[in-house]
Amino acid sequence: MEQISLLITAFLFGGMLLFSVGFGPLVLRHLEGSVARLFIRNTFPYFYLFVLASSLLAAATFFTTAPLASVALLVIFLTTLLARQILMPAINIASDEGDRKKFKLLHALSVVITLAHIFISGAVLYFL
Repeated sequence: MEQISLLITAFLFGGMLLFSVGFGPLVLRHLEGSVARLFIRNTFPYFYLFVLASSLLAAATFFTTAPLASVALLVIFLTTLLARQILMPAINIASDEGDRKKFKLLHALSVVITLAHIFISGAVLYFL
């Protein structure tokens, strides 16, 4: 079961890393500005669902073999849930209202959260 847990965590880590440093920047570079922003905005709900599902599944599969890893992955799940339900709508509202200062602050917070998630999932992989 631990190998399955590690594979799910690797899937989570790789997916978050690819979306954050691969997919997002490529979309912003190769699509026209307003199209790119709308496209990215429409992909984030799916990204968050991916992180929610894979972090919860990884946490559940680690529960008996590596309880600390399970807790770390549950932290990812819970903070992603908050980001998806509270932070993402607030970012969209700030963007829609043209409040650049608020948008930048909230966006920076979402970036920090995602980087923390990548770091946590990477640490789980490294230490197990």
